[in-house]
Amino acid sequence: MSENTIAVSDDQFKTLVLDSKEPVLVDFWAEWCGPCKMIAPALEELGGEFKGRMTVAKVDIDNNLRTPNEYGVRSIPTLVLFKDGKPVAQQTGAMPKSQLKAWVESKLG
Repeated sequence: MSENTIAVSDDQFKTLVLDSKEPVLVDFWAEWCGPCKMIAPALEELGGEFKGRMTVAKVDIDNNLRTPNEYGVRSIPTLVLFKDGKPVAQQTGAMPKSQLKAWVESKLG
């Protein structure tokens, strides 16, 4: 991915997301998804802005079928915030960075 987001596979999900000491914002996305591509730069920036407070992870739903299915992902982009190994907030669809940041801040507490 990049320096501010991490790619996570089905096999890595437990270790990198569920067992993480800090909250993890998971972006369920696909290469062919226009709205996913629209929010990718904002997620990249948020990954940097929240470094040390939250990790931004990306799960490609085409290459990882198990995890999106386990969390009921039906449309993309779907963002799920995990804290202490549990999903605590979910947002579907693209939104401007300012809205995305406000949503994350409200959920991080």
